[in-house]
Amino acid sequence: MNHMRKKALAIGIVSTALLSGCGQQAETPAAVNTAITPQKMADALHAVMEADRAVYTKLVINRLVKEEKVIKASEHWQDDKALPLPAQMFRFGAERVAESNSDFSYSLISSWPINKQNEPKTEAEASGLKFIEENPGQNFYKEESLGGKNYYTAIYPDVAVAPACVECHNDHKDTPKSDFKIGDTMGGVVIRIPL
Repeated sequence: MNHMRKKALAIGIVSTALLSGCGQQAETPAAVNTAITPQKMADALHAVMEADRAVYTKLVINRLVKEEKVIKASEHWQDDKALPLPAQMFRFGAERVAESNSDFSYSLISSWPINKQNEPKTEAEASGLKFIEENPGQNFYKEESLGGKNYYTAIYPDVAVAPACVECHNDHKDTPKSDFKIGDTMGGVVIRIPL
């Protein structure tokens, strides 16, 4: 049984125990669908990340910065006593996950990065970005080997969800692209799960 299948079985058993309710008998592991594939796991992780990112962008940044104008958002948020930008919040979360030695990683990349560290770094990232840009609403999945380890790599479109997104990117002094609109794919979210 490979490493990922063992994890899927363990997650299935724990999920069954948690979902069975207090004092009720849980289903046996054989009765539980333990087929948590790397794609299902990546899709679930992305659903949480995308929801958090959209909520922060719409309910915090767009509302407080653009609509109510009570505070600014800035890439130099500490010096400017401002809110961190959504991309920075995303990166801070990814760094926190990395520090916790989790079995997965995630990042934000773009074909038009304002911050050069967000350029694609692998063949899978480059081809994945091209795919999601050319196929709106579709995700990209591929296995890749990095540093002698095999990973399931998923790339999801990072879509402009609020005016604050497009204005920040279009008006930034370092932007390589200044014609984004709401709904445009501005980059991609990369999730890697070890196999």
